[in-house]
Amino acid sequence: MGDTLRIGELAKQADVTTRTIRYYESIGLLQPAERDGSFRCYTEDAVRRLHKIDALKQLGLSLDEIATVIDLYFEDPTGATAKRRVLAILEGHLRETEGKISALEQFRDDLRVNIERMEGFIRSVPQP
Repeated sequence: MGDTLRIGELAKQADVTTRTIRYYESIGLLQPAERDGSFRCYTEDAVRRLHKIDALKQLGLSLDEIATVIDLYFEDPTGATAKRRVLAILEGHLRETEGKISALEQFRDDLRVNIERMEGFIRSVPQP
């Protein structure tokens, strides 16, 4: 089949497990492999795709989010469309994180108030 890689070779080049490759195929992140008899055969495009998936994971995207942008990287040679979509996802993550931080700060403040109230109660109770 020419310049193709078997699943083990692909896994090694992309620094993932063969199980990961099969999983990515099952959820549509990676195109199903062609077969050479009973062997799965991949092209260099699969290596690039796996590297891009890893890069997007490193940015904090979930696999579901990656699924919404991965094809854009390979359809648009500039990557601009994909990058705009990734930027929107990251901005959403930031807004969500800032909301969580705000809620945690409020929770911390409430805890401090409750601790002071309990300490005051304990101090006011006569000691035997």
